[in-house]
Amino acid sequence: MRQLRRKSKTVPVQRRQLKADKLLVFAISLLALLLLATPVLVLIGRGVETRAWQGLPESRLILSAITLSFLSTAAVICLAALLGSPLAWVLSRYDFLGKRFVSLFIELPIVMPPAVAGLALLLTFGRSGALGGILADAGIVIPFSIFAVILAQFFISAPFYIRSAQVGFSSIEPEIEDAARVDGAYGWLMFWYITLPIAWRALFSGMVLTWARALGEFGATILFAGNLAGKTQTMSLLVYSVFERDINAAIWTGVILILLALCALFLSQSFARAQDRLTH
Repeated sequence: MRQLRRKSKTVPVQRRQLKADKLLVFAISLLALLLLATPVLVLIGRGVETRAWQGLPESRLILSAITLSFLSTAAVICLAALLGSPLAWVLSRYDFLGKRFVSLFIELPIVMPPAVAGLALLLTFGRSGALGGILADAGIVIPFSIFAVILAQFFISAPFYIRSAQVGFSSIEPEIEDAARVDGAYGWLMFWYITLPIAWRALFSGMVLTWARALGEFGATILFAGNLAGKTQTMSLLVYSVFERDINAAIWTGVILILLALCALFLSQSFARAQDRLTH
């Protein structure tokens, strides 16, 4: 009887403790959500409240920045798919000495400070850089050109595609490829008819994330490509330039970038969920 009474007293205490723990977790989660979401919501709300679109810079600069941003990010996606897919395939299919260090250097730009990334690119491809001198002798000057914009965006954002593609390739069961080989599928035939149809969702998700990251790239671009209006000024750099003279125009330009990034993240998450449903 005494044991039953002790147990009956212990159960309500445990329930109260469980409720207290849940409340604490929800309170911390709410605080984290507010810290992450409030600045974005305030920016959007401020833009609508002040009608910041009325203070946008002249349409020629906006059109030029948007055009350059979309052209450069499209080039980055193509380069990431062309160069990153074989690299992701090798990392997902083969074990070799130093593989961990290779993966480490591939993903390092994700956590590298953008200004440091721009400095590294400048020291490598600048006129007196490790490779820039050779290119300059051949008449190819990369810094402060549209090629510098593309290279800076690629350096910062391509690891997102490589990581996603590696996950997609790793998810393909070896038995499927073995069966395809029995039917005579090798090389590009294997990739085109077997690998791509299975892993395309992961590849597409990586492309979307790469595009979104390249679209918002700032630090490496301004250091390596400069902020030349009509030449190397992307949307991110336009926000910085406009902020110096008109905060309302900077707000609305920033809102445009946020909306584009939200669309990219929505697409990426949608395809990730679709892939999870198919795999489970």
